Amino acid sequence: MAKTGRRTEVGPCADGWAALRASRWKAARTAFETAIAAGESPEAHEGLSWAAWWLDDGDAVFAARERAYLLYRRRGDAASAARLATWLAADELDFNGGEAVARGWLRRAHRLLDPLEPGADHGWLAFQDGYVAHAGGDTETARERAAYAAALGRRLGVVDLEMLGLALEGSALVSCARVEEGMRCLDEATATALEGQAEIPISAAWACCFLVTSCTAVLDLGRAGAWCDRIAQFADRHGSRYMLAFCRAEYGAVHVLRGSWAQAEELLEAAVEDFSVSRPAWVGAPVAGLAELRRRQGRTDEAERLLASTGGRRATVCRAWLALDRGDTLRAAELAERLLRATPDERLLDRAPALELLAHARITRGELDRAAPTVAALSNALAEVETPPFRAALDLVDGRFAAALADHDRARTLLEDAVDGFDRGGLPFEAARARTELATLLVATGRDADGAAELAAAHDAFVSLGAGTEAARVERLLAAHTRTVGEMPGDRITRREREVLDLLAGGLTNRQIAERLVLSEHTVHRHVTSILRKLDLPSRTAAAAYAVRLGLVDK
Repeated sequence: MAKTGRRTEVGPCADGWAALRASRWKAARTAFETAIAAGESPEAHEGLSWAAWWLDDGDAVFAARERAYLLYRRRGDAASAARLATWLAADELDFNGGEAVARGWLRRAHRLLDPLEPGADHGWLAFQDGYVAHAGGDTETARERAAYAAALGRRLGVVDLEMLGLALEGSALVSCARVEEGMRCLDEATATALEGQAEIPISAAWACCFLVTSCTAVLDLGRAGAWCDRIAQFADRHGSRYMLAFCRAEYGAVHVLRGSWAQAEELLEAAVEDFSVSRPAWVGAPVAGLAELRRRQGRTDEAERLLASTGGRRATVCRAWLALDRGDTLRAAELAERLLRATPDERLLDRAPALELLAHARITRGELDRAAPTVAALSNALAEVETPPFRAALDLVDGRFAAALADHDRARTLLEDAVDGFDRGGLPFEAARARTELATLLVATGRDADGAAELAAAHDAFVSLGAGTEAARVERLLAAHTRTVGEMPGDRITRREREVLDLLAGGLTNRQIAERLVLSEHTVHRHVTSILRKLDLPSRTAAAAYAVRLGLVDK
């Protein structure tokens, strides 16, 4: 456990620290409680706080740490009091999500430590400073404090500080899309963690957690899964429900992407239960993960109910996708823009999901002049991310954009690459969606047989996954692409809608159509929405393909 600077202990207090070193949490708690009953000391309360921490008893953690802090202050041991203030800040974030209170404890620690010569306690304070800054989007501060903690750890021989400083710096770099540089730091940190030299056992697990979240962020799913396994082994060895919950939440998210939805559901539900008991402030992530799973399954009402109980970035991304799925492109765009406003410009990787959503929403709305800079910004954000799924996500956006502009050859190449990239990355849901876009483009360019084959493959994938809504959507597309001239919509499409459809099929944006027909852009958008509803089709490209094939518009 952490060095306390404590006096030599004997009796129950010494027994308690020995039990902590042996990961015997209940025995440690009993020993420290016995010591306190015989005559309290800050060391005994500090030890009791760690035993309670491992046993996930938040109330006992705060009571013991606060008492130890007060007793160290009374003794005049500023460094030890600062150490307790630092850990109380971490506890506020972990148990309560209390960022403001955490910052208050960090300020107290600074007042106590800043006048003293640098020691290990300064390193722990620097790490927690950096962690709070990173969570708040202040990458520059996060990297500076992380580097200081790592350097101090190396100088003082405190392995925990060195590995956690490196891990935090690596995570901050990855969030800014400096992936290669960030992964080097994370690899070094986790290599150190595997040496088993950490003084506080949780330090090694935390270093691995930083790597897992970074791997998940760049969609390196195989690597994320492998490190989740290591964290699970740590959780089993030390009896940490908290770490097991983290592992289940991250692995559940990986399984959602991989299409292993039964396993994902089991893991995410277990993570919700574990976090509810051990770290309530963390429960939002697996709840949002479950909502995303329900969205993909087409169980939108359940997804909405889950999202109503949580917040945060993941939940907002899921809300935006739900809006896009149901055709509420304006709401999807507004949610994406809200995310972008809340994310610093330098956090390129953090901005990527919102940029991807915004690009899809603007393309679907026909706002191609506004979509162009969004597509360019997404390309810039992902410039250093080489994992196949991320490249495929960019190719899908770029391919849909090219298709909307009637640049069919370029669109086909990009959409084919998107399908291949998602397949290589092991993301079957995304691959099937990209295949659907490719199919509608192929039909639009007169390759009906190829398009039908792609649609059939997408339909099979959705059925296999259990994505009922997406499977039904593809069935409607298949039906539309097999209609004959005798089954044309006739008077369901008005003369004005046919004019709009003709220009849409030619690759014009809503604004260009509005200028050509002397209408407002809002009116054009309303006509496009009406056309898609009447033809029971999901996109502009699908409508163009249908219209051209059946002679509703000029080729």
